[in-house]
Amino acid sequence: MAKFTRIEVAQKMKEQGMVPLFYHSDIEIAKRLLQSIYNGGARLLEFTNRGDYAHEVFEQLYKFAAKEMPDLMMGVGSVTDGGAASLYLQLGANFVVTPVFREDIAIVCNRKKVLWSPGCGTLTEICTAEELGCEIVKLFPGSTYGPGFIKAIKGPQPWTNIMPTGGVSTDPENLKAWFAAGAYCVGMGSKLMVKDEAGMFDFEKIETHTKNTLALIKEIRS
Repeated sequence: MAKFTRIEVAQKMKEQGMVPLFYHSDIEIAKRLLQSIYNGGARLLEFTNRGDYAHEVFEQLYKFAAKEMPDLMMGVGSVTDGGAASLYLQLGANFVVTPVFREDIAIVCNRKKVLWSPGCGTLTEICTAEELGCEIVKLFPGSTYGPGFIKAIKGPQPWTNIMPTGGVSTDPENLKAWFAAGAYCVGMGSKLMVKDEAGMFDFEKIETHTKNTLALIKEIRS
């Protein structure tokens, strides 16, 4: 069961301004990634449901975080149906992010008052999601739509909260463009989870990148 309410999660997403996200099938590597992100100052992150038995890795990772980082809000991403959403909620997910808009996921999450953020690509999808209680819409893939899409939506619907994912980087100009357009927060994966020349995760750099990016976002929004 989720430890944090959807209101607390929504507020933390806004406060932090960034939702780090990653997936790895090896629990020990996943723990080190999580630790690096946490040490960098993030208190909310997304583990993506992308591989076989991903829910088993999530379960172990969640228990590790609950013991070592009790203030961390850990959610799950890349969920594409209500059954998977229900499974992850049983494992403790504090929020659910999806690449698509699906009513069955909305029903599962709303029943337990857990925040869900559906991937939407049209104003009609956004409006329908909001009618079903969505607080924060995921714009995916962000690289396809660009900051201009958010600015256009915020015109007639200033109440809509949008989180672009895909096409977001640690580059200052990139982040400035998204937040200037009105992004509520941003989702960031590969651009944050840097690797060394051998193709292995550089945990020290990931921690530094997380810290610097959070500071940059704070500066941009102030």
